[in-house]
Amino acid sequence: VQLQASGGGLVKAGDSLRLSCAPSGRTFRSYAMGWFRQAPGKEREFVAAVSTNGGDTDYADSVKGRFTISRDIARSTVYLQMNTLIPEDTAVYYCAAGWTDYMDLKNTVHYWGQGTQVTVSS
Repeated sequence: VQLQASGGGLVKAGDSLRLSCAPSGRTFRSYAMGWFRQAPGKEREFVAAVSTNGGDTDYADSVKGRFTISRDIARSTVYLQMNTLIPEDTAVYYCAAGWTDYMDLKNTVHYWGQGTQVTVSS
């Protein structure tokens, strides 16, 4: 069972990126899904979560208004649209799935994807 994250890269401040997370080995239709990130020397932190039906979302305060999480139900694929990127967004981004309410994904992750590097230059 894997969650395959992609879409990272090197961009300039103010640019946009879209991350994708696609499952293999199983679907995650009954799982809340989301994104976390880990910057060098820092702990992994919650970024965003989306409910099983894609209708409800939760965001860290640091990304509200700039990032949008969405979900393709049929493909169990989750996206993170990141706009107005700033250098502080530089991190390895991980997708995650949890058998839990989307509001609790920040505390309960059952599956982690491999990371994708996002680097924002000033």
